[in-house]
Amino acid sequence: MSRSLFTAVAFGALVIANPIPDPQLSLPPLIPSIPGVTEPIASNAPPLPILQLPTPPLPSPPFTPSNIRPKKIGYFWTGAGDNIHADFLATYSLDDDTFGTLLWVTDVPTSGNSPHHLGTSLDGKTLVGGGLLSLLKTQDTAYYFDTTNPYRPTFKKSNRAILSSITDEIRAKPDGGFLITYMGSAAGTSPGRLVETDNNFNIIAEHPKLTDVPSNLNILGEQFSPHGLSVDWEKNLILTSDFVVPVTILKPTLGIQRANTLRLWRLSDRSIISTITIPNGGGIQDVKFIPGNKDSAAIATAVHLGQIWIIYPFRTNPSTGKQGVAELLYDLGPKARDTVAIYTDLTADGKFLYATLTTANHIAALDISNLNEVKRLDDPDEVQPSIGPHYIKVTPDQKHIVVTDYFVQTGDIGVINTPADYKGLYIDINPNGSLHFNRSINFSNDFANRGGAKPHSAVVFDLTDPAKPIYY
Repeated sequence: MSRSLFTAVAFGALVIANPIPDPQLSLPPLIPSIPGVTEPIASNAPPLPILQLPTPPLPSPPFTPSNIRPKKIGYFWTGAGDNIHADFLATYSLDDDTFGTLLWVTDVPTSGNSPHHLGTSLDGKTLVGGGLLSLLKTQDTAYYFDTTNPYRPTFKKSNRAILSSITDEIRAKPDGGFLITYMGSAAGTSPGRLVETDNNFNIIAEHPKLTDVPSNLNILGEQFSPHGLSVDWEKNLILTSDFVVPVTILKPTLGIQRANTLRLWRLSDRSIISTITIPNGGGIQDVKFIPGNKDSAAIATAVHLGQIWIIYPFRTNPSTGKQGVAELLYDLGPKARDTVAIYTDLTADGKFLYATLTTANHIAALDISNLNEVKRLDDPDEVQPSIGPHYIKVTPDQKHIVVTDYFVQTGDIGVINTPADYKGLYIDINPNGSLHFNRSINFSNDFANRGGAKPHSAVVFDLTDPAKPIYY
């Protein structure tokens, strides 16, 4: 990396001469890997304020792969517990008879990324995982894996954007490639961007483009920290939800800057139509369109309030005259308030909604088949076998949910360090939509030789019908 670019990242002074046509980089670690030298440097590097020493990962310890070929496969995007071994993709069997068998471990060439969300291409041949804190070691922020052989994923490539960083939610495009929310600017401030790749996973745009003056005025006028992302391909809509300004979770800080807004986009030209506000929302972490809803309604999570809101993108707000209306759908109660994170998933029929309440150590279940009469299916006072649940995904067969018990731990350099038991939960969905806890994968035990492991997100492949595999 050149001295000028390092200075730009370190101090947030980024000068863009020509971000078109290919605004991306992929650079090696600033400090090369040298046997006998890397180990003491990485092990003894002190935590610095914000930026960290850009050391390469320690050599990866061995693991014992399995040659079984399960029909259901779980991929977990995972950080090394000690932050000095390589971050990795862990591949496990989710079949009943071999559940929790480790199939393969795929390292990336960097460490300390704080692996965040994971997504799959529609053809199931590529996964992409983002790094929440990759910026702090001036590393690439998106890591791609080749899953052509689903039992032996390989590392494909990595890259980073120019205008933005802090990779979050991922959605596959029908023609190949991805849309990805980057919650912060290149320096971790607001505004972030909606990053787009082509089918070779090269970054082709950071939306809104600099030439889109109205959309840029929108994101400069009010905090734009996109975390949640949902796309309605048929109705030509994108919704992004604004969470926090990333740099404000790091020391020194005057307090975490949380947002109360979502942005409604026109999919066809990736332009912002309007800003939708949830008053006093205190971080709108997640947004998802409800499958099959006739009004193209979406749910959104307001973290401070501990509430689920519903977004109607085609209705007009009478007070602003702008497109997009937010209404309270369900209050999850006092134990859900200020739980740092509330993340969701829905069943494919749009009937059931599941939400993780991170610091409440709880997973809520709602029957939303009638939006005028939402029914809670869990007991909010029940002590569940989960510590720090965050990422949640309904399995392709609609019979289970996968939950990772880990959100974010910034350590001494930050102010968010949520408790976790570092497990991957595999929870049964009962016929009435309620949950039955019975199985989990213990990452701390499986990866003790890396100082434990922190699984943040998951993708599930269901190969039960070879003619109709499902990737989600």
